[in-house]
Amino acid sequence: MIKFYKFFIIVIVGYLPTNFIYSQSSSIYGIVKNSKGEPLKYSSVILKDSLSEFIVAYTYTDSIGNYRLKINKSGNFNLVFSFIGYETKNIPITYSKEKKLNLNVFLKNKPMILNEVIIQAEKPISLKKDTINFKTKFFVNGTEQVVEDLLKKIPGLNVDSEGTIKVGNQEIEKIMVDGDDLFERGYKILSKNMPAYPIEEVEVLKNYSNNRLLKGVEASDKVALNLKLDEKSKRIWFGNIETSIGSNSYYQLKGNLMNFGKKNKYYFLTNLNSIGYNATGDIENLIHPFRMNEPASIGDNQSVNSLLNLSPNNLNFKKSRTNFNNAELVSLNAIFNPIEKLKIKTLGFFNWDETNFFRNSTDIVSVNSTNFTNKEDYQLQNNKRIAFGKLDVTYNISKTKMLEATTKYNTGDFNDASNLVFNGNSTLENLQHQNTLFDQKINYTNKFKDKKVFLLTGRFIDEKTPQNYAVNQFFYEDLFPSNTTANNVSQQSTNQMQFAGVNAHLLDRKDNGHLLELQLGNEFRKDKLQSTFSLLENNTVLEQPNGYQNETNYQVNDLYLKGKYRLKIKDFGIVSKLDVHQLLNRLENNNLSSTQNPFFINPSLGFDWKINDKNKITSSYSYNTTNAKVLDVFSDFVLTGFRSFSKGTGSFNQLDASNVVFNYQLGNWSDRFFANTFIIYSKNHDFFSTNTSIQQNFTQAEKILIKDREFISINSKLDYYFKFISSNLKVDLGYTKSEFKNIVNNSNLRLVTSNNYNYGLELRSGFKGIFNYHIGTKWTTTEIETTINNSFTDNVSFLDLSFIFNKSLDFQLQSEHYYFGNLQTDNTYHFLDFDARYKLIENKLTVGLTAKNLFNTERFRNFSISDIETSTTEYRLLPRFVLLKLEYRF
Repeated sequence: MIKFYKFFIIVIVGYLPTNFIYSQSSSIYGIVKNSKGEPLKYSSVILKDSLSEFIVAYTYTDSIGNYRLKINKSGNFNLVFSFIGYETKNIPITYSKEKKLNLNVFLKNKPMILNEVIIQAEKPISLKKDTINFKTKFFVNGTEQVVEDLLKKIPGLNVDSEGTIKVGNQEIEKIMVDGDDLFERGYKILSKNMPAYPIEEVEVLKNYSNNRLLKGVEASDKVALNLKLDEKSKRIWFGNIETSIGSNSYYQLKGNLMNFGKKNKYYFLTNLNSIGYNATGDIENLIHPFRMNEPASIGDNQSVNSLLNLSPNNLNFKKSRTNFNNAELVSLNAIFNPIEKLKIKTLGFFNWDETNFFRNSTDIVSVNSTNFTNKEDYQLQNNKRIAFGKLDVTYNISKTKMLEATTKYNTGDFNDASNLVFNGNSTLENLQHQNTLFDQKINYTNKFKDKKVFLLTGRFIDEKTPQNYAVNQFFYEDLFPSNTTANNVSQQSTNQMQFAGVNAHLLDRKDNGHLLELQLGNEFRKDKLQSTFSLLENNTVLEQPNGYQNETNYQVNDLYLKGKYRLKIKDFGIVSKLDVHQLLNRLENNNLSSTQNPFFINPSLGFDWKINDKNKITSSYSYNTTNAKVLDVFSDFVLTGFRSFSKGTGSFNQLDASNVVFNYQLGNWSDRFFANTFIIYSKNHDFFSTNTSIQQNFTQAEKILIKDREFISINSKLDYYFKFISSNLKVDLGYTKSEFKNIVNNSNLRLVTSNNYNYGLELRSGFKGIFNYHIGTKWTTTEIETTINNSFTDNVSFLDLSFIFNKSLDFQLQSEHYYFGNLQTDNTYHFLDFDARYKLIENKLTVGLTAKNLFNTERFRNFSISDIETSTTEYRLLPRFVLLKLEYRF
């Protein structure tokens, strides 16, 4: 811990103002002029080691000819000044660190006669307005197989273990290829499958606008990526196919076929595997992309939530190690430009998957005077078939007018089954469910003046999720004592939603930079929830008990007016918002209907302050009233698991909350040093809690409305590049505290407080030689406070090594260490994977060998706590396997 505190002090020092830091650093500085004494702007200044000619530092003069090189090492160097049309000057210098050296230089004219010769200086990183361009050849080492691997090497981009891509701390909007996008928020389908080798440049687009006519008008802080292909990969059909065959029948087959022309683009991909690899990411981001406060995003927050869900637990563990899968993915995507004004995008996505999940658990329940232990031996199989299609049509009526139409259709068929031994009783669960979605959106944009834009958007959504659930055991004798012969139960349910909305949006950017936004709209949503719960003897229905059947119709009409004004005073901005809502609610529960017409106002006030190029602050306060959803208002119990029932409030409710957000940013994500601190505080003046009855064989939870709870979250991330070891350090510190209140087994109202701490760091090298590393560790502590206190601490550490022996042979080694707190035995686990590749024919044919779980760890156990129980759970892992791979590019 002493070492950790020393490190923490170093981190805090990193937060000191940059002017202080730079004033203490050593540097070489001066001005570059021509023989007439005129400054030479944007001339090149390179500092080289006098012996090895290795580039130690480089920069370019600014618009008035000044340059500054920051250097923290001593020795003999060559300082090289160059500019097109002038003689290059090489000045030997001897330099001692912790000193400053002022060196002004004059360059002589050098007349040149060029005969069809183009002189072009190539920079690894270039900046143009809101676009940062990275030349990939300066950052890759040849081990990158897919786009995700490539993006991990780009400075400032962060890719987590699930494939989420962030610039600094902000998730990207999309990944485009040569300016065109196919997957929107479902970009992981592209990043996890598209090969990396044809990518020549990666562009980071700051202040990005999804609508081209809003560029420079809306106040956007969004970020997107654009992948630019090399010339030899344009306007031709190309791709790759990779097949892997391994021990114990494990396999993977993936392929990409592409043609990126000027008018038409095609991208076809497939991935079939049984090695636990998730080639889709979270496909909900493709089917239901959600954008907060995005113009023309009406309806993005509308979807159906199912009553029941049989799915694996969310683990603090690499998901691929517990994912026993047999996945098949095909995606067919194209972009057509039949005429200059018309662009058509088509997307077809088909996913089949069979997954298995294994878990043994021991739950010790202790609440009030109720104490018992439950043991489960759980095996789950999920089968799914998903087909999704999307058609985007964009018609540019003129340079200032545009019409966009998006049509989506999704159908999913799921069959989930569990084989469960509960306290010695063999129990079978079966859940058959479907999802059908039709979504149509039309948007008209008119930029009627240079900085004034009007948008008109309409949207219709129809979504349905029927479910058929059965359990072959009867655990509810205490609930239904009159049914002594019942031996199984079933529940049929349907949750259907229809949404229709229209929104008119005006954006007016003033000459002084102020921005006025006005929105007028109406949104109508109709929900129909039905559930039928039956007690059976074999296949004979004995009873459909009262209080366990639902026939709910819920309608909400929201007529709203929204206003927003951003006042800009130099580098200081004040943002005020006011949303006015008139709701018309109608609720019908089991043929009893009622209406309600609430009116409320949601205000918000915030500011953003760019203190200088290195220091930025944003903060806001908002007061929000939200309307209850259909899963909050149904009146009778529904079965939500083999031993759990739940019911809503049966009445209308609006929930009030206050939120404060604060963000401080030191530096920029592309700088050598970058730090960001984010704080959010929320107070729920009203919130839904539960009044729960807990028995050993079943639980019943009824929603209740409770006053006042608080939530606070603090997260700080630091990023620093050490030049002397060519490595990047990332530090992540976080704290979250949340309150909850509930009633359990007729208790008084209980206050439950949860505290979570996380602290971690990682170091990644960027050497140009044979060897590179990536090392890191993260600690997570969880505390639950009720009448008693429980806590535990987990740790995850990793070390990845990369060896590139030559252009043909490379070797990757990944190791992981897990420690799970509060376990007396079997609390530490180690994993080792490797991947080796040999290029038989460069850029054509490659063979490889991949091994997973070399230590053959077959199970792992972890510990968790809640306000009513402690749980020890054991999970089954994919065993050791080896894959022989063959990749062919064409």
